[in-house]
Amino acid sequence: MAPWKSAYKIHDLTEGELTFVLTSGGHNAGVVSGPEHPRRRYRAHKRLPGDNFIDPDTWMQDREVVQGSWWPYWDKWLDDQMSTKLAPPSMGAPRKGCKVLRDAPGEYVFGSSTSH
Repeated sequence: MAPWKSAYKIHDLTEGELTFVLTSGGHNAGVVSGPEHPRRRYRAHKRLPGDNFIDPDTWMQDREVVQGSWWPYWDKWLDDQMSTKLAPPSMGAPRKGCKVLRDAPGEYVFGSSTSH
């Protein structure tokens, strides 16, 4: 966790396109709660090459607050970064003697009550 203005300093450290998203709640709350959480909101802005620097206070004042989770915004951003969609790699490594034990993501996501 970092104060948002400390994270905003990335604008001084990078050139070119930069997308900065500021969300409500903390890092853990935003990730763990998922996109259906009812009280989330965020601000976002894409800086393009050649754009003037916007100080953090002005950025905060001028960015529209979007009600809802930042997850759909991030999902679209990820899609926009891809040139092509690829099939995931096959599971296991049979040539190394590692067979597939279970379908992904695996039983470990259900806690320690399952045995292997």
